[in-house]
Amino acid sequence: MKFRDGMWMTAEGFNVEYAEEVYDITQTGRGISLLCPTRKIYTRGNTLNTSTVTIDIEAAAEGIISVETTHWAGAQNKGPHFDLFPAGKPPVDSAVTKSDAGDTILTSGSLSAVVSGGEHPFDIRFRGAATAASSSSSPNANASRPLTALLSRSVGLAYSPSWSNPLQTGDMRDFKHYMFAQTQLAVGETVHGLGERFGAFNKVGQAVSLWNADGGTSSDQAYKNVSFWLSSRGYGIFIDNPGRVELEVGSERCTRVQASVEGQRLKWFIIDGPTPRDVLRRYTLLTGRAAAVPAWSFGLWLSTSFTTNYDEATVRAFLEGMRERGTQVDVFHYDCFWMKGFRWTDFVFDSERFPDPKGQIARLKESRLVSKVCVWINPYIAQHGAAFREAAEKGYLVKRRNGDVWQWDLWQAGMALVDFTNPAACTWYASCLGALFDQGVDAIKTDFGERIPTLDVAWHDASVDPHRMHNYYAFLYNKVVYDALAARYGPGEAVLFARSACAGTQRFPLVWGGDCESTPEAMAESIRGGLGLGLCGFSFWSNDIGGFEGNPAPWIYKRWVAFGLLCSHSRLHGSSSYRVPWTIDGDDRSPQGCSAVLARWTALKTRLMPYLFAQAAESVQAGLPLSVRAMCIEFPGDPTCWYLDRQFMVGESLLAAPVFEESGEVQFYLPEGRWTSLLDSVVVKQGPGWFTETHDFASMPLYVREGSILLLGKAGIKGVVYDYETDVEVCVFAGKPGVSAAAVVDKTGKKLGTITLGEDGELAGTEVLQGEWSKSVDKCSV
Repeated sequence: MKFRDGMWMTAEGFNVEYAEEVYDITQTGRGISLLCPTRKIYTRGNTLNTSTVTIDIEAAAEGIISVETTHWAGAQNKGPHFDLFPAGKPPVDSAVTKSDAGDTILTSGSLSAVVSGGEHPFDIRFRGAATAASSSSSPNANASRPLTALLSRSVGLAYSPSWSNPLQTGDMRDFKHYMFAQTQLAVGETVHGLGERFGAFNKVGQAVSLWNADGGTSSDQAYKNVSFWLSSRGYGIFIDNPGRVELEVGSERCTRVQASVEGQRLKWFIIDGPTPRDVLRRYTLLTGRAAAVPAWSFGLWLSTSFTTNYDEATVRAFLEGMRERGTQVDVFHYDCFWMKGFRWTDFVFDSERFPDPKGQIARLKESRLVSKVCVWINPYIAQHGAAFREAAEKGYLVKRRNGDVWQWDLWQAGMALVDFTNPAACTWYASCLGALFDQGVDAIKTDFGERIPTLDVAWHDASVDPHRMHNYYAFLYNKVVYDALAARYGPGEAVLFARSACAGTQRFPLVWGGDCESTPEAMAESIRGGLGLGLCGFSFWSNDIGGFEGNPAPWIYKRWVAFGLLCSHSRLHGSSSYRVPWTIDGDDRSPQGCSAVLARWTALKTRLMPYLFAQAAESVQAGLPLSVRAMCIEFPGDPTCWYLDRQFMVGESLLAAPVFEESGEVQFYLPEGRWTSLLDSVVVKQGPGWFTETHDFASMPLYVREGSILLLGKAGIKGVVYDYETDVEVCVFAGKPGVSAAAVVDKTGKKLGTITLGEDGELAGTEVLQGEWSKSVDKCSV
């Protein structure tokens, strides 16, 4: 939302008032409160007929400061509110001091806010912990580095439509009121994150509306809008508002990021680095970290696809066909039509196609065709389904203001919406899931949750604002399902496959990227979405291998298989067509056919599990993405890495560059250091630099970072759950004595020890390894 028409004019239809000076500073319990009139105060008369903005700046945690701007403090502060510091708020070492120049300084650990003490100023600057480079250039023991600032005309309020007489604001029913803040962008600074966004990785120059929508992967809409962004300058900003947040990222004023919300308050947090790892560690302390997920969830998931026609015989034929062609499926997913048409979601298997669902699921597991089963649900309850009458009678559904159940015919005829602000509705919904668990269901795909109404809506909890509920609904929906799974199977065994999200939803893993087309461009869109979401604290992410919409050409399918099996979680899923490989290429049985390629990449991921599962544990602890990890996280000092959106890290040691061309040609960038091809250890490259290679379908650029120790499972193992400490191959790549290390975990995620490279070049810590383990140097047997 733009409030200016260029540099000099106000946008048509708005009245805009800016905080023009810091008139008074009051010290509070955890910070300072600034009284900021919207005009310069030169005489006592200037205090009359003048609006003010109050800016409360507080120490929130070490390295985190909150900034809240308020116009009219008497306005209700309705919920819902983000669940902040879910693991408990840590103590914070804060202080308010005065500098010799008269500046007021609030410090919160490594982070400080400096309010200028000049005459009639509006100048608030944020400074963070010094890096090694800044310390060497400034030997002062108190050296810090500039992050961003609130400068002249950067904080204010706006009315729409514009009024001609301030008396008109006595009746606000016909006006909208906005609060905004503009943080300064430095020369060359880039901005990333804001959820799973499918456009350009660097958001500078973009207008972004944080409003969950079911819009696919090829527009500016997003299923997962997260009000957090990370700067290449070494800080992050989290907007503490679950409602619609409008951002102008260098797109209204080229030198500023503007955030605006409707209402009388705008609260945000600035989070210090100096590295992206530091920012994400602090951000996920604030909003929560992902729970651990079980080892079986890392295996290949196979879906029936969306509108396809299937029954028990179809399911078994799929799984037997996959086994016969050399691919083990770990999770089978029943999509949509496990229930009858016009009855979604009623939690009842279609008795004509699945007369014995409990028996069928048991038979699949007993045959070892699959180890776990997932089913599709959503929070929309069609009136023809068995669940609607009970939910409506007992008040479990969202209502209109006149007391009717809120319904429409979009998606499902007469569908209503579960009211997760009603504790009884949450209990009822969980009980419906419990009946599925009794039938053998192990995981839940929580689809939809984006089209949440804001008009003519009455929630059970009357204290919530419908507009703030729109995005936040995803958090409540996924929390109810995750908690039900955790209560039945235990926290370490609970797994979702969710589409909608907002800040904090990373606590309930995992999510997938939504409805993409079956094109190379859509595969690139998906990678950009995964990169952005990973920079918002989501450790686990997946996508529809082969694309959701359309029928992928064999070459696209095979290239997507290679990419998808290097994501933290991997699922074959489509819309109106199946994604089993023999339906893609007419059952080509050659080494370059779809079946062989799928078997190849599934086997590689299976062998990587000792490395992946250990990296997953570290990712959860640090608030990092496991895979589709942006290059800037591992190489923040390399400016090129802040622009790379066609490649990613898998954990801290592997670099993957998917192929988007039918010819197999691919260009990618390697940061400084020695890099060894995992798939062909003869290929060793020295970075930094750009490289071009051509790959067949069994290969892609997959490089190991120097100094890495990779643990690989035994060749030929089927299924991702096995003893990760037994019969492993310990691969040392350009080992660095005293630095190179690898954690060893078992299949439950328990850390057994750490293998390190000693000064003598020998491995230490190998006593935790079992069976016939081996060591290789600068190569591995994949």
